[in-house]
Amino acid sequence: MTEPCAVILAAGKGTRMKSDLPKVLCRVVDRPMIHFVLDALEEAGIRRHVIVVGHQADAVKKELASRNGQIEFVLQEPQLGTGHAVQMCRSQLESVEGPTLVLAGDSPLVQSASLKKLLGEFEQTQPGLLLGTLKKDDPTGLGRIIRNAEGEFTGIVEHKDATPEQLEINEVNMSTYLFRTPDLLWALDHLSNDNAQSEYYLTDCAQLLRKDNRPVEALPVLQQCESLSINNVEELQSVDETMRAMGYA
Repeated sequence: MTEPCAVILAAGKGTRMKSDLPKVLCRVVDRPMIHFVLDALEEAGIRRHVIVVGHQADAVKKELASRNGQIEFVLQEPQLGTGHAVQMCRSQLESVEGPTLVLAGDSPLVQSASLKKLLGEFEQTQPGLLLGTLKKDDPTGLGRIIRNAEGEFTGIVEHKDATPEQLEINEVNMSTYLFRTPDLLWALDHLSNDNAQSEYYLTDCAQLLRKDNRPVEALPVLQQCESLSINNVEELQSVDETMRAMGYA
């Protein structure tokens, strides 16, 4: 497979973290959390990293200046959603010949083994988009993966919009997206901000691609630990404890 690229979303403020730092620089196991994301990418063989920065962009750049590898920074200002963040990377992505992985910089428990499985599946099937998903015992609050009777991916329904039947689904979207790069660029051109927040959502790419008859697949390869989110100080402490117990320290 041609060399893949990763887009890491790292522009957020992390308002609920009770810190002046950008969220991705908040520390778990005594390191800014974004380092664990970059480590997992490198272990999975993804060496080109395009990092979308915004809040305190210079601080993120300074922190990562000593890392080896190919890192490019893209400024998202103002911040108009996840889709908009990736739209800002268009000039970098136009030169990418392999697939593009998009994931969050505040997910330090991302596992290189999961990324390798996604890359392996992508190499076999070459879809427009391959979603990395997870089967979670308690999927409350997360977007559900909808499949048809044949088990094929048909869409994502957010928790607040789900029917009682859909709420019983335990396969969830974890915002881990592996795109065929030309299909990603096409979808970014067709994203709309016609929603309550007037933002561009990367999640919408899945339906855009399907409507254009470009294949979209979902693969439940993510591990339970990868479902742990960090949105506040309590969750940060919980992830820190989990990572120490897993031997990250």
